[in-house]
Amino acid sequence: MRFVSRDGEDASFEGVRHRARHYRPHPLHSQEMVWKQTNCYVDMWLEVLRWWGLNPYAALPFTIALDFEGDQFTFFKFPHDELERLYGIVVQEHSIYEPLDQHIETQVARGHLMIVEVDAWFLPDTRGTSYRTQHTKTTIGIDAIDREKHQIGYFHNSGYYVAEDFDYNGLIGASSPMTLPPYVECAKRRFAPLDERALCEASLAALQRHLRRLPVVDPIAAFRRQLQTDAQILAEAPLERFHAYSFNSVRQLGANFELFGHYARWLHASGCTGPFAEIRASCDRIASEAMVLEFRLARACARGKEERGDATLEAIEAAYADLVACARQIGAPLRHVTPVRADAAPVPAMR
Repeated sequence: MRFVSRDGEDASFEGVRHRARHYRPHPLHSQEMVWKQTNCYVDMWLEVLRWWGLNPYAALPFTIALDFEGDQFTFFKFPHDELERLYGIVVQEHSIYEPLDQHIETQVARGHLMIVEVDAWFLPDTRGTSYRTQHTKTTIGIDAIDREKHQIGYFHNSGYYVAEDFDYNGLIGASSPMTLPPYVECAKRRFAPLDERALCEASLAALQRHLRRLPVVDPIAAFRRQLQTDAQILAEAPLERFHAYSFNSVRQLGANFELFGHYARWLHASGCTGPFAEIRASCDRIASEAMVLEFRLARACARGKEERGDATLEAIEAAYADLVACARQIGAPLRHVTPVRADAAPVPAMR
């Protein structure tokens, strides 16, 4: 089998290259966002859902339940059960007992997406950060493969890309440096997705479930206490330590609640009731203040000084309290309003 793809390209890899060259990210990855990226798993799914012609906003209620885990904020992900309930997508772990690219070829030929943990050292789209310079774990979604020519098409972060030859071998081929098989998931479009009205209703039900899952202890206050201890450690550590710390703390915090703000915009546009202006203001405040804190931490760490972020975290803590109180007031539309796709972009014509 020479080339495998079930997503509309011509029967050659040139269609995949064309998609990669002309790919347009989802609006949640636009330059208007405070946080252009969130984490590799959520970013990938935002783009996959968009490419499949689905509405990602409906799957964002889980972001209200972010917690501080003692050493990091929750590495938030789309819950698999909600992907199935909203869009009919079934995601399951895939066991690897044959060569990895053989499994990928088999499943992509069946119309599925293979989600693979890989070494970013081999990802061309990370040029300037990890590519050929740093071994870091990340997640990609593969939907096109040519095993003979060693080529794949994959979703990663906010885009769609091609990897081939040396990079292909390092990612999923015989030259992969991983001694154990990577963690792999297979995503199948198994059932019909909900229509927009049912999607809105199911999304509101999911929001109520996540509101019942809110952290018992205020996560912002918990992080604020932990940062008092971590500030000295960061000041004395190499700058690489700051980058890892920042990604797992302030970036997850800011990006998560920025997404909830856009979820609230979609609910409002769909006719739902609630104090949406206040919700958006709180989410915008959390996102922007988290970015301010990241800059302050970076500057302090570069100078070997401590930064506890008291004023910034005080503002975020107040915004979080307002957000939770307002989110509890969100209700279903008072009359039948056709839910809208908000700022969701159309699937590119070349699909």
